[in-house]
Parts: sequence; C-alpha cells; structure tokens
Amino acid sequence: MGQTIAEKIISEHAGAAVKAGELVIADVDVCAVQDGTGPLTVQEFKKLGLAKLNNPERTILFIDHASPSPRKELSNTHSVLRGFSKEYGAVLSDVGMGVCHQRLVESYVNPGEILVGADSHTCTSGALGAFATGMGSTDIAAAMGLGKTWLKVPATFKIVVTGGFRPNVTSKDLMLHLIGMLGADGATYASLEFCGETIDKMDMSSRLALANMAVEAGAKAGLFKTDEKTREFLASRGRADKFKEIAPDKDAIYERIIEINAADVVPTVACPHTVDNVKPASELNNVKVDQVFVGTCTNGRIEDLRVVADILRGKTVHPDVRLLVCPASKDVYLQALSEGLITDLTAANAVILPPGCGPCVGVHAGTLADGEVCLATQNRNFQGRMGNTNAAIYLSSPYVAACSALKGCITC
Repeated sequence: MGQTIAEKIISEHAGAAVKAGELVIADVDVCAVQDGTGPLTVQEFKKLGLAKLNNPERTILFIDHASPSPRKELSNTHSVLRGFSKEYGAVLSDVGMGVCHQRLVESYVNPGEILVGADSHTCTSGALGAFATGMGSTDIAAAMGLGKTWLKVPATFKIVVTGGFRPNVTSKDLMLHLIGMLGADGATYASLEFCGETIDKMDMSSRLALANMAVEAGAKAGLFKTDEKTREFLASRGRADKFKEIAPDKDAIYERIIEINAADVVPTVACPHTVDNVKPASELNNVKVDQVFVGTCTNGRIEDLRVVADILRGKTVHPDVRLLVCPASKDVYLQALSEGLITDLTAANAVILPPGCGPCVGVHAGTLADGEVCLATQNRNFQGRMGNTNAAIYLSSPYVAACSALKGCITC
C-alpha cells in the first residue's frame, strides 16, 4: 500500500511503516517556541526534572510576537527565554530577527524532518517537505527533553491545482478560496498535500503562504513534495546539502481529493470574523479601511514587499489610511533595504515596523480603535485578533492590500 508524504516522513521517524489513524511515537528533529508560548514551555520542561535538552542546537526560542516588548510584563517573559537559552544552550532568536515561522524555513528546517512548535502556524515549514505541526506547550517541553513526540498519523487531503491564475491572483487568494470551500474546520487534523501543475510552478514564497494557512482549515500540516524550487531555496540559504527527495507514492491512499482550476480563483478576501467567510474583493468596494497591514509569517516575505512597493511607487497612501509594513525577518528587511523597497514604501507614507509579528496578535504596534477596519495580509481575522473586539479585520493578498491602501476602501 502506497503512502502519502505525511505517512512517509512519520514512518521514517517512528521506525516502522505507519498509516493514517495510527498512534505513534516519533523522533523529532526541531523544537520551537515563541514568547507567547515559550515561558509556559520552560515551566513545564523544568517540572519534568530533566537535566538537559535532547538537542539544544535545534531547540529554538523566538522572541517575535511582542518584539520589542511594549510593557514590563512581556519584558519579564522575554527574560525567561533569554535565561533558559543561556542555562540550557538553546538557540535564541531575539528581538528584530523576525517571525519564528519565517526564521525556521530560512535557517533551521530541512526536507524530510519533523518540526514541532508551540504555535499553530508551525505548519509553514511544510512547504519545504517537512512534517511541521503545532502542539501545546507541555508537548513541546517533553519533545525538547526527550527528542520524541506522540501523535496520531493524519489522514491526507490531496489538493490538486491546475491551470493558470488570472492577473494579480496569488497563492493567498487560492488559499482563501480553498478555506472557503472546506470551512474553518473542514480539514480538522488532516494533512493537506498540495500538488498539480500550478503548484509545481509556484515559487517558495507562494508555497509558504499556502502551508502557513493550512491550519485555518483545521489541518495538522500542509505539505509539498520537494523539487528544484526546494533545492534552489535551500541553496540560497546555504543548505544545499540538506536537499532530499520527498514525494507521495503513486498509489497513496487519500481521504479526499479536491481539484481546483486556478482560473476559477479571483482576488479573494476573508471577511470578519472567520477565515472561511470569503468573498470576491470586487464585491467589497463599499468597505472603507482605516488601516492596512502588510507582513506576518503569511505574507511578509521579500516577494510580498516587492508587490506592494511596485503598486505604491510614486504614489501616496490614501489620507484616511494608515499603512503598516512589517518584514517577516531581518534578512527580508535587509534585502528590502538593498532593493530600495523601504525607501519607496516610506515615500508613499507607509510606516515600517521592525521584523516580527507586528500587529497580527494585537499586543502592540497597530492596535485598532473601536469601530475601525483593518485589511491585513495575515492569516487570522478572529474577533479581537488585533487587540480590539470592537474592530473588524479583513484578510487579503498583498496586491489587494496595496490597491486598497491607495483607494481607501477594499479594491482590486
């Protein structure tokens, strides 16, 4: 019987051939926490009474959600992570280095590996052909100490995308379209395996956006086979030797097969307050926006900043709109500086934030006022997500976000 990508990777780490539905104990390659979940993980790790980390060089502590800290309580949690890093030898990714999920693919995760992280969007690394999934802080604490984790092998949805996109349609639109089809819990605990000619042509940035939002349909992971795009990305990050061929068997068993014609996808927006409440952007031009936010682990990469800068170059953001731009990592920020994108964006009256999560989780930098509307390139628009339950969040691609920042209302 053939295996899916998820089944193959987990089998290699469990020491036996596994299939969907089985409960297994599997070796873990990389463990990650961030400043929201990390302090609890540290607390639970110490409760276990373990003397050391199983693999400190691949245990990464990220300070990205409140970066830099806006208040003393959060500063104290940052101190916990810094102290733990020094005491146990874990790797610290401190203020300004960037969002954990972007940093993980840039520097730490490789094809065929298992990554567990105390953050739901850990699934982003699945774009590299790694089984990457979010877990609770206690599970991560155990994995950090033992180098193993337990999980149920997920069933797999095969997402087959063919055909060409319309102009200015992106993988973000595709993912919002898919989540609208599945529903916010339509793929609960499944692995989404993306394939088809359209996926094969996508650059790594586009694949990362798809993998990142797999969890918004309830999925355990979002996975891609490895190919030359994977190899090129790893080589660009100095890890060419880490390339490994990962692909499903031709006779793999799937719980569900979903076929999408890329030509059917239009610029799409998720409306408040759920990610599956999607509508074509063209139907929302009566929605005025107070703030536009470009960034996060979903769409804060250099390719995203280029799209926005190209649209804004020589123009000025609508006077009633605040445009916030947050590079996903220090490396993205430096590249945007070298290409002149930061200059173009600043000239258009965008506000550039330090690399990190920025306003996405609502703890600092861009909290909305009562009744305000934000159009964001992030992955969630739950009520209160950006710090105010009396505000509204719409989600879009960087293209729609940039066009809307100029016009003052949602447009494409």
